[in-house]
Amino acid sequence: MDFLKEIVKEIGDEYTQIASDIDETERFIDTGSYVFNGLISGSIFGGVSSNRITAIAGESSTGKTYFSLAVVKNFLDTHPDGYCLYFDTEAAVNKGLLESRGIDTTRLVVVNVVTIEEFRSKALKAVDIYLKTEEEQRKPCMFVLDSLGMLSTEKEIRDALDDKQVRDMTKSQLVKGAFRMLTLKLGQANIPLIVTNHTYDVIGSYIPTKEMGGGSGLKYAASTIIYLSKKKEKDKTEVIGNIIKAKTAKSRLSKENKEVNIRLYYDERGLDRYYGLLELGELGGLWKNVAGRYEIDGKKIYAKNIYAEPDKYFTEDIMNKLDEISKKTFSYGTN
Repeated sequence: MDFLKEIVKEIGDEYTQIASDIDETERFIDTGSYVFNGLISGSIFGGVSSNRITAIAGESSTGKTYFSLAVVKNFLDTHPDGYCLYFDTEAAVNKGLLESRGIDTTRLVVVNVVTIEEFRSKALKAVDIYLKTEEEQRKPCMFVLDSLGMLSTEKEIRDALDDKQVRDMTKSQLVKGAFRMLTLKLGQANIPLIVTNHTYDVIGSYIPTKEMGGGSGLKYAASTIIYLSKKKEKDKTEVIGNIIKAKTAKSRLSKENKEVNIRLYYDERGLDRYYGLLELGELGGLWKNVAGRYEIDGKKIYAKNIYAEPDKYFTEDIMNKLDEISKKTFSYGTN
């Protein structure tokens, strides 16, 4: 043991430890949706891992940006001293949009990036500045990259300026290299990174299959990959948001190929915190759905009435029971 301690002392740094001394306490960032928390972490009181990469992928207009902003809003709301770096590749985020989502714009920095190299450089610099700050003075922080698919490369831009109609074959390698460098740094700093990305249909697949663009770099680096698909939700004739189907394509924290429905509003409400819990409770036998109404405490109540008064029906006892169902449904090693 003294030999190992000597090795750690001589060749290690503050992140080199004997395995028995490693703090394995998993920390999460609440997403603002209980059922989505359960899907990605196993517990409805969990959420996005606080020091790993989470990929949110989907086709165009599935609400990836709105979804990311909803998570950012909840992060800032629950961490009054926290802040966020938002790497924007689509020039889609502005002050008006952020304020309409109820986000505190004084604690969010929008970083416009065009190339993979630029994102890598700016993200690494930001993490290094964060790590140089005294640990007790560090405030909660999260990064968002929206979106990976829109990033170009310096070579691609040079070729376009020279009117060369050639594909940049180095792009996937640059993506892989960027995340290879960022993954460990983010883990050391306890900074979560949410990356949005586009999906495409795999040609020639026997079963209809979707795949993320950008090569394998993000696929390997992300601890969780969620695929989104949606249908619009209307209030009479006005589209007020999306009912989004979220499915785990990869997860180190929960079972893969599980899916839930979540509600995302287009206004400052963002993610509906309670939506999806009725279906989860029904799945676990907590109550029954009879002709569109749920039997709770001997009464048959429509879902919309329950969601209109969530505090009345989702009591502390009920929430704890739902958490147990979530763990059995989504966590590894449970049935």
